[in-house]
Amino acid sequence: MGKKRSGGGLSPTQQAAKFLGVSVLAGAVLAGIALPAAGALGLAAKGSVEEFDEIPSNLEQPPLSQRTTILDNKGGSIATVYSRDRTVVPLEDISPYMQKAIVAIEDSRFYEHGAVDAKGILRALNQNAQSGGVSQGASTLTQQYVKNVFVEEAGNDPTKVAEATQQTLGRKIRELKYAIQVEEKLGKKRILSNYLNITYFGQQAYGVEAAAQRYFSKPAKDLQVQEAALLAGIVQSPSRYDPVNDSEEATKRRNTVLQRMAETHDLTQAEAAEAKAKPLGLKVSKPKNGCITAVSGAGFFCDYVREVFLSDPVFGKTAKDRAKVWNQGGLRIKTTLDPQSQTSVQASIKDHVYQKDDVATAATIVEPGTGKILGMGQSRPYGINLKDNETSMNLSVDHAMGGGAGYQPGSTFKPIVAAAALEGGMSPTKSYGSPYEMPYPDSVAACDGKKWLNSGGDKLTNENETEVGPYDMREATAKSVNTYYVEMIGDIGICPVTQMAKKMGVERADGRKIDQAPSIALGTQEMSPLTMASAYATFAARGKYCSPVAIESISAPGGKSLPVPKSTCTRAMSTKTADTINTLLKGVVEDGTGKQAGLGSRASAGKTGTTDFRYAAWFVGYTPNMSGAVWVGDPQHKRQMVDIPIGGRTYGKVFGGEVPGPIWRDAMSGALAGKPAPGFNTVHIPNGDKDKDQHHDDGKPGDSGNGGGGGNGGGSNGGGGDDGGDDNPWPDISLPPDVIGGGGNGGNGNGNGGGIGGWNR
Repeated sequence: MGKKRSGGGLSPTQQAAKFLGVSVLAGAVLAGIALPAAGALGLAAKGSVEEFDEIPSNLEQPPLSQRTTILDNKGGSIATVYSRDRTVVPLEDISPYMQKAIVAIEDSRFYEHGAVDAKGILRALNQNAQSGGVSQGASTLTQQYVKNVFVEEAGNDPTKVAEATQQTLGRKIRELKYAIQVEEKLGKKRILSNYLNITYFGQQAYGVEAAAQRYFSKPAKDLQVQEAALLAGIVQSPSRYDPVNDSEEATKRRNTVLQRMAETHDLTQAEAAEAKAKPLGLKVSKPKNGCITAVSGAGFFCDYVREVFLSDPVFGKTAKDRAKVWNQGGLRIKTTLDPQSQTSVQASIKDHVYQKDDVATAATIVEPGTGKILGMGQSRPYGINLKDNETSMNLSVDHAMGGGAGYQPGSTFKPIVAAAALEGGMSPTKSYGSPYEMPYPDSVAACDGKKWLNSGGDKLTNENETEVGPYDMREATAKSVNTYYVEMIGDIGICPVTQMAKKMGVERADGRKIDQAPSIALGTQEMSPLTMASAYATFAARGKYCSPVAIESISAPGGKSLPVPKSTCTRAMSTKTADTINTLLKGVVEDGTGKQAGLGSRASAGKTGTTDFRYAAWFVGYTPNMSGAVWVGDPQHKRQMVDIPIGGRTYGKVFGGEVPGPIWRDAMSGALAGKPAPGFNTVHIPNGDKDKDQHHDDGKPGDSGNGGGGGNGGGSNGGGGDDGGDDNPWPDISLPPDVIGGGGNGGNGNGNGGGIGGWNR
């Protein structure tokens, strides 16, 4: 009887005896024979038999992990993502040469034996006895398939992979039991098909279709005999026979397979010799896995799609469930991304902000009324090389979806304050003193009956000393007057503003609640470009907010459709309020701080924003059919945009209308090319209450400095009657009789120089 070797291992004879005992045991079970606790060979197999009996009889065949393809809304490929680069194909789509080659080299008696090959076992025992070790295995192709299933089930968990491949008697028995079940249930053709689809061929290629594409850039059905032999030879040791890194060793192995095919009569000796004489003929395709390979700079949108999938309960109750479906792959995900919009976004970004710049830009376009994300890009590309300003952080989205902590939107938040005021009944002609400098109100009503108190005597100023009121809402919005909007929030309170923001989907990028402080009117809460683009889409959709969506449809392997998240559309404000905001924001791009963002003859509206110390600058704007947000700044919030080169041009001070504005203009122009150009539903808003120098320069690029008009606004002192008729869009406002029809003497109140046309400037 053989003895144990030093270290407690078994001698080759003992290893062979155990292997033979297990194989005979499996064969007996296959034949339906019940063995006693001790087998005829005298092995102490009681424990093995009991373990065998406890193994479940049903073979679980997990769906094979495959590549997932992410598509744009026209069906074009954006990227492929996978944990296993695999495309499952039926046997009829695999070259007959490939089928014969793998059988010849791995299990030449495949069609003659059952789950266990007794002759193969004896041959292996004889060879191993002669070599003094285990130099030849006896696993059938069916047994190899079963082992691969265990490995596939283990996924990327190293502990589970080790368990699935450990060389133990228990694992071998389990493999045999499952192999028997597989042979009974699937049959030879199905086993061969499954084997070729699950097996690893090196170079990150799982399954023969991926291998054919990787090494020869062709489908598996088109493999020639010498190509099929090369792939079949790799299976035994993908690293040793890797043709990319060791062509000499791979060639030897390929020729061994060809010779074996001749011996099994799949080829003549002459055909095998001819195939051996041919070069490897590699045409390697590099692995294209992940969002880093996305086209048109859509890597971050691709990553956002992944985040949506992994976080939305529609794809699974738990995070683990969702991750399992994602990693299983095999999905075709059609997204909302519009290739025209995406190309335009990236082209505009490239023209205006360089990858090497100290600051970055991010831009997002959504569709009003549907919430569909049409474009998403940034100047810092998807990658991990920080020295080249690559990043894996999506600068367009919230932290929870792969973004950062967000960026203060500055004055782009003011229209939300205005919407809250208008929705609460405030007139768009409301006038405030709007001094250049003022303290914050002593107290401002907050939510839950609380009050914000200015206990520190905090003050604020306008951008320039020339900005001195009184202003009405139109002019204060066009010129982005800070003190006007703080006076406004002091009147209406903080809660209506935060409630309006919530209705418009506006939340902090870091997930915290919006502060209960009047300074929020100036955009002090960090937001993401996607949030702001979606919020402004509410104005474009005449008061209807639709939550952003990135996925249109998903088909699983076999063509089955999966449910996808839907946009939730709700009314955030009345159409009258939205139309009034549209009228106000049209003025920003026509005569205000956003003139450089204008789209010419196409109707557009928007708002500029610049934060304290110029850490961020924004332009958020829209047409009736697209809404876009552009942010420019330092993602680390360290570099002030003063005396700074951006896109090859040096800026003394960066304003929202000066850098983000043109990015928005060019991105939107290309995205909208060839599309309808509808107009806005606007309302008539009487002009302001103070005649100012129409040519004053407040230092804001694009600010035309429109002057005031006659009267003191709101009909309070400058009114001359209330004959507005049915044409008055604001029936709760007392308008002079000549406001809409023209004529008059400019009001007879405190105005100075309104001139002909009454309220018109």
